[in-house]
Amino acid sequence: QAQLVESGGGLVQPGGSLNLSCTAPEFTLYYFAVAWFRQAPGKEREGVACISGSDTSTSYADSVKGRFAISRDKAKNMVYLQMNSLGAEDPAVYYCATRGDGRCFTGWDRQKDGTWGQGTQVTVSS
Repeated sequence: QAQLVESGGGLVQPGGSLNLSCTAPEFTLYYFAVAWFRQAPGKEREGVACISGSDTSTSYADSVKGRFAISRDKAKNMVYLQMNSLGAEDPAVYYCATRGDGRCFTGWDRQKDGTWGQGTQVTVSS
């Protein structure tokens, strides 16, 4: 089983919203930065958003700035991705991943290591 579990994906109309969740059933996310990635069929995985483990500062891909918001609830061991104004560039499988350095440094969007989930499907269709 995946060490991280994503949920909240589904089918949404263009312009609609979804809220994705990420949790770690077997360990705490408290000290980790957590990033959301997405991968569409035939395309490379791309970073979407990242939230640090200390001051909870955030970073976003240019393509989602102003539309998506990453947040976390450490008491619930949860990380969220609120997705608004969904459009044609957003359908993909969305994954969350931990960063052991606890920070969203420049280059976080190219992360390959760490702990990953199996993903949750987001579909945008009219």
